[in-house]
Amino acid sequence: MKVATSDGRSTRKTNLDIRKPKSTDGAAVNELIASCKPLDENSVYCNLLQCSHFAPTCALAELDGEVVGFVSGYLVPETPERLFIWQVAVSPKARGLKLGKRMILDILDRRVCHDVSELHTTITTSNAPSQGVFRSVARELETNVNRKVLFERETHFDGAAASEILWQIGPFERVDVERVAA
Repeated sequence: MKVATSDGRSTRKTNLDIRKPKSTDGAAVNELIASCKPLDENSVYCNLLQCSHFAPTCALAELDGEVVGFVSGYLVPETPERLFIWQVAVSPKARGLKLGKRMILDILDRRVCHDVSELHTTITTSNAPSQGVFRSVARELETNVNRKVLFERETHFDGAAASEILWQIGPFERVDVERVAA
């Protein structure tokens, strides 16, 4: 479908949907992650578990019915007020839509994250796009970011991978959307 903009140009109208994933999304998520280099690929089984057991803290984005984004996360067992974001994958077809940030905020708005006051993730120093996404999330949440090495290149990866820097975003407060609407 074509839509005219205010300056007369024609643009394609798209339908973007962000939702909790289902187990039947696992294979599509696996393909998406494989297409988003340099993300570490998981097994299809891992993605099936993320899309089923961890669905409440994951988000899937579809653009005109095609899977173009996925965020995997979980509540840290010992500290359920902390949401850890494991991976953010956005297809090149959906770049520029601020989709990573939108999916993370969608997860935070869910009832399961009602008590979440901190967001954690790890990012390598060379991953500028992810750093940009999480800086933008921190600005949206009106909070600070603290960083420290969580997994060190030599100690944890035997020199085979870059150090993973823990980004601690928070504490923050979220507006309870359901309570405001009531």
